Amino acid sequence: MKLERLRRDPMADVTIEHPTSEWLTAAIGRFDARPHPPGSIELELGTRVREIRERDVDLIGADGRPETVANDVVFAMIGRDAPLDFFRRSGVPIAGEMTGRRWAMMTLFLAFCAWLYNWKSGGWMSDLWYRNHWFPTNLPLLLAAAGGAIAAAAKDPRTLLGTLAISASSPAFWYTLAYSLVVVIFGIRRILRRRTPYVTAQTLTLMAFQVFPLFLVPEVILPQLQYRGLLPRALADALFPVVSYGHGREFWRAYGFILAWPLDVYNLFTHQPLWWWIAIGFVQTCVLIPLGIYFFGKGFYCGWICSCGALAETLGDTHRHKMPHGPGWNRANLAGQIVLAAALVLLIVRVAGWALPAGNWADAVFEPLKERYKWTVDVFLGGVVGYGVYFWYSGRAWCRFLCPLAALMHIYARFSRFAIVPDKKKCISCGACTSICHQGIDVMSFANRGMPMRDPECVRCSACVHACPTGVLAFGQVGARGDVIALDTLMASPVQMRLAAPGTPAPAPASNRRSR
Repeated sequence: MKLERLRRDPMADVTIEHPTSEWLTAAIGRFDARPHPPGSIELELGTRVREIRERDVDLIGADGRPETVANDVVFAMIGRDAPLDFFRRSGVPIAGEMTGRRWAMMTLFLAFCAWLYNWKSGGWMSDLWYRNHWFPTNLPLLLAAAGGAIAAAAKDPRTLLGTLAISASSPAFWYTLAYSLVVVIFGIRRILRRRTPYVTAQTLTLMAFQVFPLFLVPEVILPQLQYRGLLPRALADALFPVVSYGHGREFWRAYGFILAWPLDVYNLFTHQPLWWWIAIGFVQTCVLIPLGIYFFGKGFYCGWICSCGALAETLGDTHRHKMPHGPGWNRANLAGQIVLAAALVLLIVRVAGWALPAGNWADAVFEPLKERYKWTVDVFLGGVVGYGVYFWYSGRAWCRFLCPLAALMHIYARFSRFAIVPDKKKCISCGACTSICHQGIDVMSFANRGMPMRDPECVRCSACVHACPTGVLAFGQVGARGDVIALDTLMASPVQMRLAAPGTPAPAPASNRRSR
């Protein structure tokens, strides 16, 4: 309560009503309960509100006598714990609360996701499509039946149409195409909605990673290079083994250039070791990612590179406030460690199979274990659950709770210099930063204490920095004792942008702070 400020305002004629007198214990030294002239504060302790009308309010005093007070505006200060039962009885909808209709809609969407990921991942739905030659599996036949120049081009894989005819006959092509289009369309909407240099650069980068290396490279560019004789045979053999389907090589392994182990496990989980992919995976997971996290936090990958993050920051941008918060949900963050442990066990079994003589026990059990991992982790948890709850529990459910790479990065993040640095004197404890965090972090608890926020869950999305109405937060780097080393120059706060605009006095630089 900013009572002091209200009292100094000569235009304010304020009545404060509260059902108990104990509420004023801490402030009674500055305010008394005697009537004051107009333009000051009138305290009505021990009273209850009976009725609120357009121009006045009826109160019931501590002695039971009614009193009518003239009124223009009512501020309902209901405290930290909202009276949800009262709101429900009154028919007031509560944001984010799961009603019967919302449960039904989420169940239907989960069912759709179960069909979609079975269809695109080679499950029995995919088999059904191929057996019946339904679109898109019959695309080469459809183009051949068109006749003329179209049919001739479609039959020649060296042409762009011929390459697309093969790529687009796979359900995975259409899934990835739709995924990329959603990232681009909703990415543009995010840029227009949140006009900061940080959001613009981050979103364009996510769009570029999704469209180029995760779609065009495996589906169009690599096949074209092969058909035109521009892909060196030794390089192709080392990275993309020969197969009997599609373009004749496993160009889908190119996802491994972006999706590091253990987010993408399949370039390591092979019958015979692919040494180039083992080297690439080691450099990614054990060198590049730890270095990036040291300087920029986990969000350098989750918020700027990863395809899961790309969809969460674009399609999920307007749903981030739906992420559950609280100690119970924070304990669920450990689920990702279980998935990481399963990936590590599989890796140990795979290496044992390579090292032991042919026909060993590890080879015998590995393929069944890998299939279970694929359908349980990649398809069910990462796909059906991760995307199925998008519009009800935010777009970062997989990233926060279940992603094995995120679980590994949490370990690296313990040694990171990245932090969200607060300017404590500006914090008004409004809670906007916490409510908008789609990783469930209580950002406000750090901000109103002036402590750098170094939670390893942070994906550097900038939502809390953007939402802060007073420009409290900024990305930066801090030392081991919490002293500020540097603040980011790529601005993410609209408030700080306005203050730094020409003709506006620039804010004072943040002083060094030490966490206590």
